Amino acid sequence: MNKPLAGVVLSLLLTGVAAAPAVASHQGADRPDAATPASAPAVAAPAAAGPATDSASAAAVTYAGTVALSNCSGSVVRAPGSQPNDPALVLSNGHCLETGFPAAGEVIVNRSSSRTFSLLNAAGSKVATLRANKIAYGTMTDTDVSLYQLTTTYAQIQSQYGISALTLNDVRPAQGSAIKVVSGYWKRTYSCNVDGFAYRLKEGAWTWKDSVRYTSSCNTIGGTSGSPVIDTTTGKVVAVNNTGNESGGRCTDNNPCEVDQSGNVTVRRGINYGQQTYTLVPCIGPGSQIDLNRPGCAVPKP
Repeated sequence: MNKPLAGVVLSLLLTGVAAAPAVASHQGADRPDAATPASAPAVAAPAAAGPATDSASAAAVTYAGTVALSNCSGSVVRAPGSQPNDPALVLSNGHCLETGFPAAGEVIVNRSSSRTFSLLNAAGSKVATLRANKIAYGTMTDTDVSLYQLTTTYAQIQSQYGISALTLNDVRPAQGSAIKVVSGYWKRTYSCNVDGFAYRLKEGAWTWKDSVRYTSSCNTIGGTSGSPVIDTTTGKVVAVNNTGNESGGRCTDNNPCEVDQSGNVTVRRGINYGQQTYTLVPCIGPGSQIDLNRPGCAVPKP
């Protein structure tokens, strides 16, 4: 997993791969990316110094709405049907939770939390500290995701800071589509395309389904775990960045492998991955409440 920058020096070691769950190569929260944002490896490229702007036909992708966690990245997100006065949600990885990596098969729902998040504006400057009151949902089973519910509404964030939440797309991303991985922790943007999908992505004790595989230019590093993966045509979130194969290992922590429907294993050294988020949309009910019994909600349940 693109490790969580939990520790300091460790995060540099997480280069390129998502910080491992407990060990997995998840690029975000499982370990302290030891280095400070200023010392991020130059290889992690397209580091956007300011808002990333695409061609006229594409949506402008900036840092507005992204957040920095203590060890990972994230973003303020809304479902297509969310209302202005609903409590805002923050999206990140399950392996970025302050409670540690969830075990395989573990699902967390509505657990109290007071975690804080640094909210960024379009240029990547911190404009506010947001606070959660609970972990609305978190797991590393089938996917690697966490949703925090905030004490602040979408309308309050908009009126006080002029920042709108990013919208979760409710459809599966398409192969070949242009994407950007936007890290609030490093204030760095990676540009690439959806190369394809892994039927199963296995890393140590964890297995994820239908993971998004990036083309090689999204060479994400530790601390980028939890970053929103944004479709540059629609400007909507299609996945959450979480891991990559760091050293060519086979299905080990920090070295996820792809497993096809026949059980064949493929290792892609240096390639990174994200977990699709359209599956979350049916589970978000009125008032930003996570209801795993809503029609169409198929994410893992406790």
